[in-house]
Amino acid sequence: MRQRSFWLLIGLLGLGGCIRVGADYKTPKETDQPSGWEKAADVHEARTRGFIHAGDVDTTWWQQWHDPVLNKLVERLARDNLDIRQAATRVLQARGELKVVASEGVPSLNWAGSYTWTQQSTHGFLTLAQPAPGANLQYQQYANVGSASWDMDLFGRIRRLVEAGKARVVEQQAYARGVALGRLADLVEAYLRLRAVQAQIHLTEQHQALVRHDLALVLARQTEGAANDLEVAQARGQVEQTDSALPPLREMQAALINTIGVMLALPPRALEGELLPIRPQLDLPVSVGVGVPSSLAQRRPDIMMADARLHAATAEVGAAKAAFYPDINLAGNLGTQSLSAGDFFMPGAKYFTLGPTVNVPIFEGGRLRGTLALRKAEQQEIALAYRQTVLEAWRDVDDAITRMAQLQLRYQHIMELVRQNRKAYEAARLQYRDGAVPFLEVDRAESMLLSSQVVEAELHMQTALAAVGLYRALGGGWQTMMATTEQRMIGNHAHESQIEHQE
Repeated sequence: MRQRSFWLLIGLLGLGGCIRVGADYKTPKETDQPSGWEKAADVHEARTRGFIHAGDVDTTWWQQWHDPVLNKLVERLARDNLDIRQAATRVLQARGELKVVASEGVPSLNWAGSYTWTQQSTHGFLTLAQPAPGANLQYQQYANVGSASWDMDLFGRIRRLVEAGKARVVEQQAYARGVALGRLADLVEAYLRLRAVQAQIHLTEQHQALVRHDLALVLARQTEGAANDLEVAQARGQVEQTDSALPPLREMQAALINTIGVMLALPPRALEGELLPIRPQLDLPVSVGVGVPSSLAQRRPDIMMADARLHAATAEVGAAKAAFYPDINLAGNLGTQSLSAGDFFMPGAKYFTLGPTVNVPIFEGGRLRGTLALRKAEQQEIALAYRQTVLEAWRDVDDAITRMAQLQLRYQHIMELVRQNRKAYEAARLQYRDGAVPFLEVDRAESMLLSSQVVEAELHMQTALAAVGLYRALGGGWQTMMATTEQRMIGNHAHESQIEHQE
């Protein structure tokens, strides 16, 4: 009989790990994905100009501006940004939760030792059976026991939960990558806006000197009787208008510097020494590789997150199905027990127990069926959310390509407009000096030139921001950003494991 039970136990051990209830997860295939990005508006013209090509997405795209200040800021962002560091801790939390779930499927070992000294009462239970005269009512008991238990997980409930836990780790890793990509794009955008504002400040200061020179010219002509009070008032008004444009620009400059500082976990004005010196606007990207739609899921963190959520939901459906099946727990105890310390380790003091416990769900009041229906409904919702995420990702890329192409084309026209307005202004100044036109013509030409130059600086910034938005939509940049962070996390994880092993 014992031998038959032994072989039955061996058979159950062999089955454990082979049966796993529920469907194995496979990433959904999108059959209606676009074949390429060729249909985005005016992409063909943008391609001919060299702005957009079908090559691989550049994961270090900010380096193509060759701006050492920006490169250093990105390096510090990867190291110091609090959002990125918080997201990294969420990965560690998910790994901790995975360990807790996985521990259910691993045999547990425990040891306990005890010593008790007992004085029996003559008026308690012993009064029902009177002790022999002179019996000793005091005794000592020594116990030493090692216990082991193992949930055999015959139908894979724990393994499905572990699978879901691993998917949650992947989800948090994708979340961390999404945060890194978002903060990277935010930093570069803030830096581009800062340089654009500084370009406008520099432009306004140049016009400030120019309009003051024009005012001096009008005043000199007034003393000669060649200019009237109207022209003087117009010249003074132009000076005041130009002066009034500087305070809001400097306010924006300070706000953008503080914004970048917060991203680097720095107090206000900590970066003024590095960022206040005015530098020219960054050149526009020479070209942008957009890849192909089928590779987007490998780069976009939001698609990775949606895929991991769906994987976890599918595994949890399997765990809910496995809950309908019997659960077998193998437990045993081995130890010694004695009333005397002298024979505590004698063979006769040993005892042991060994055997499986079978739990069969018979009636749960609908809990198991309700849980399964809930998990299936959650899986269906997450599957729909996954498809929506993919569709929105394709739309983001297509919109970003169209926006960049259109801004590039508009920027070309604005640059030509600035050239023509500069010619008109220079001609008006020469004619005014010769007395051929009133100062109003100079004022108008100067206003048109300043306005077009401001629009040019703004469009330059918007075009560069469109490139950043395109890289954000393509999912490029987090790969380099997270390399240092993930290596640090792996190192911390290995160090913690070493400490746990030593303990």
